[in-house]
Amino acid sequence: MYAIVEIKGFQYRAEKNAVLRVPYLKTAEPGQTLTFDKVLLLREEEEIKVGQPVVEGASIIAEVIDHGKGEKKVIYHHKRRKGYRVKKGYRENYTDLRVKDILV
Repeated sequence: MYAIVEIKGFQYRAEKNAVLRVPYLKTAEPGQTLTFDKVLLLREEEEIKVGQPVVEGASIIAEVIDHGKGEKKVIYHHKRRKGYRVKKGYRENYTDLRVKDILV
């Protein structure tokens, strides 16, 4: 059994006990349980339910594991023959979630 769920504008495949790395959730504290009800697709054994746009009555229960910063992303700009070079970088914040259950 798995589900495709939308969290903060991104779609993730959620299975029981799977760990999802999602964009930073400000209001979530480690150990807290969250419910996401924007389930776009749900598969149970051989039956597939596709939402229009979401599956009615389906939700994902997940526990917040931790917050952190991802790998550094480097942005490099240059203009040829002009001596113009700019190198910038940043690290995105993320939240790790463990899927506890998929409710139908």
